Amino acid sequence: MPDTTPADDPKSFFAAGGFLQSLGLERRAFSEGLARFELALEPRHMNRLGIPHGGVYATMLDSALGASGCWDGAPDRFRPSVTLNLNVSYLAQPKGARLIAEGRRTGGGKSIYFAEGEVRDETGILVATATGTFKVVTPRS
Repeated sequence: MPDTTPADDPKSFFAAGGFLQSLGLERRAFSEGLARFELALEPRHMNRLGIPHGGVYATMLDSALGASGCWDGAPDRFRPSVTLNLNVSYLAQPKGARLIAEGRRTGGGKSIYFAEGEVRDETGILVATATGTFKVVTPRS
């Protein structure tokens, strides 16, 4: 499911020319309490050992967990949020060429919420997990 909201719209997932867009992150699912993003691995995502940099996993998890609590009633709209806390555990190396991050809202209230999720490769290998706390915010004008 591509993000069809114009990138200059504050409700867009990806800011025009922003970090997530430059990373190559793609939104694949978004609904109440769930968000999924994917990334085709490229040489620019790798560390000196030839495996994805830990920051790639952390960014994907931050994005998926954060988005999981931002549903605004339609797949092309979301309520912006900021990360208050993100705990990432790195578990394994991927064998595939594509990473899939899924985040699920697990609780919270109207403005502060909690989420958990994981990153797997397309072969199903679990490479990282995370939990986080997020806050819905009003976009700056």
